[in-house]
Amino acid sequence: MTAVQAAFGQRLGEAIDARGPLCVGIDPHPALLHAWGLEETPAALERFAMTVLEAVAGEVAVLKPQSAFFEAYGSRGIAVLERVVAEARQAGALVIHDVKRGDIGSTMTAYANAYLDEHSPLAADAITVSPYLGYGSLAPALGIAAQAGRGVFVLARTSNPEAVGLQRSSTSEGTTISQSIVDAAAESNAGASPMGHVGVVAGATIRSGELDLSELNGPVLVPGLGAQGGTVRGLRSVFGSALPHVVPAVARELLRHGPDVEELRSATRRMRDDLSGMTGR
Repeated sequence: MTAVQAAFGQRLGEAIDARGPLCVGIDPHPALLHAWGLEETPAALERFAMTVLEAVAGEVAVLKPQSAFFEAYGSRGIAVLERVVAEARQAGALVIHDVKRGDIGSTMTAYANAYLDEHSPLAADAITVSPYLGYGSLAPALGIAAQAGRGVFVLARTSNPEAVGLQRSSTSEGTTISQSIVDAAAESNAGASPMGHVGVVAGATIRSGELDLSELNGPVLVPGLGAQGGTVRGLRSVFGSALPHVVPAVARELLRHGPDVEELRSATRRMRDDLSGMTGR
């Protein structure tokens, strides 16, 4: 496999400069389907996803489909996910597959090939991965991503309350587990310009100063705005000098404005502009 495009960090930076930092999640949760007057069927899944794309794909830098909600419909759901990737790309948006894969050896390689190899119909610009079998277990994904000009976002300090006991625990070196993941990602990004291809995931609801991101040299995917309690204003206090590299991800807070395309597009533009002013991009 050979690289076919510019490095992910460069492409993401250019997309954010052009369209702002907002990442819109495409999360066809059953409750949202029902709120839109849709049934839980593959056809309704496709209608939901295509409506979101029509409304926002030309407005934002990044789209983030939650793979599980597509996988739930089997092969027909995966076919819809493939279409999401293709049409988002045509609209000029980058795609992050929210898959949170984490395994070892050949299995991790297979996951990476499924979502990052240029020959895969599911190949996105980046994926989310879990480091909790050890950061080193992610090496196949990091290597394949770098070679293909794609990226990975490593779960570091997530916004769900169940993660606190694990992610705030201390390592033998005295840092928290979440900080050790950030530090490992920073090593992977060393020397990259304008930023590396290894990002981290850190929730909008974490404590101010909980993570030192000053050496990361990579993007920070930030879920938790809106429905989970995070606020646009809170981003500045939580992420400080790392704000230019922050990619806030929003799903339910925007998707509730559907299925009307214009309402969904208008809500997306408002949040995009608010975030652009707050992060300075």
